[in-house]
Amino acid sequence: MPKWLPRAMVLALLLVGAFQLVDWAFRQLVDLLVMLLVAFFLSLAMEPAVDRMAARGVRRGLGTFLVFIGLAIAVAGFLTALGTLLVDQVAKIAGDLPHLLDNLIGWINRTFHQNLSLNDLQQKLLKDSGNVEKYAQQAADNVWGVSSTLIGGLFQAFTVGLFTFYFTADGPRVRRTVCSLLPPAKQGEVLRAWEIALAKTGGYLYSRALLAIASMLAHWIMFTVIDLPYAAALAVWVGVMSQFVPTIGTYLAGALPVLVALTVEPVDAVWVLVFVTVYQQIENYLLHPRITAKTVDVHPAMAFGAVIAGAALLGAVGALIAIPVAATLQGFVGTYVRRYEVATDPRIDRGKDRKERRERRRQAARRLRQMVRGSSKDRDGKDGKGQGGTDGGNRGGKGGEDGR
Repeated sequence: MPKWLPRAMVLALLLVGAFQLVDWAFRQLVDLLVMLLVAFFLSLAMEPAVDRMAARGVRRGLGTFLVFIGLAIAVAGFLTALGTLLVDQVAKIAGDLPHLLDNLIGWINRTFHQNLSLNDLQQKLLKDSGNVEKYAQQAADNVWGVSSTLIGGLFQAFTVGLFTFYFTADGPRVRRTVCSLLPPAKQGEVLRAWEIALAKTGGYLYSRALLAIASMLAHWIMFTVIDLPYAAALAVWVGVMSQFVPTIGTYLAGALPVLVALTVEPVDAVWVLVFVTVYQQIENYLLHPRITAKTVDVHPAMAFGAVIAGAALLGAVGALIAIPVAATLQGFVGTYVRRYEVATDPRIDRGKDRKERRERRRQAARRLRQMVRGSSKDRDGKDGKGQGGTDGGNRGGKGGEDGR
């Protein structure tokens, strides 16, 4: 046996053991790493407001606390409005349930030529009461699991909030600590990348907040005009869900007002659906490009792909932070990647030549119309001058005859 073989075997075993240990530690700490990532991006979104307060003499800790209080009030108001709407609608549906069941049974009997009745359904339900009791028992057994999940979610939210507070309040200290671990040549690059992430993340949050406010006002006016119940709560729901939930937020935002309108008047549901669709087009083509042009100018296809990639990697958390990450990467690439001027080539823009020919034809037609109008004006002027000279000659001749 060669002398190096035992040492090589021991080294290989140590490397395999170290890899297993690192993999186990990463799996155990993945939740903490995700919470740190979320807290970092939340601190990037909140730091511009804290910097403005610090520039006016407010301590960073107090400024961060005030921003947290404002955010907590906004979230509490949203949850309160949504909870009030949900409770009232569930109570209304429960009160109207017999009438709705009668209408549903009548429609089934007319459409499918059946002979169902509400008494038959009640007897069927009582007959299957054992299954209902079994399902209720299973639900009661899962109460502890649901409670533990809620407690775990609250603990994670508290952890994210705590790290966000520290990252925001101690932002300069965190940057100084990170830069102290790097050589001077790399410190400027890290700080520049940090500034890009700060600008893009804060711009994303503020642009979404402006779009949410505009959406709230527009939908609140519409819901008030058609006398939809809980117009303010529904408007808040539409504004928040459509702007802060990626990809499917628009559909979730419009579904709830349509369902509420169906319980009042089906025609109102049609009006709500039409208004939500029209406003979405106005927002996509008018409001969104103007508001996000200077903050997070991310192409819709890139945003959609980023959301899918983020959801595949980190689930719902990845979908939420995908667009700020994509905007940061786009800004970073735009800053450090050199771009070259592209030569004019019809293979790049195949419709450019056709567009130029169409524009030349329009200009030729415009010049032809101007020439026709100018010639007609000249002809009218000449006719007016000839007629004026003839009339003057006739009047002069007549005056001479009168004098004689």
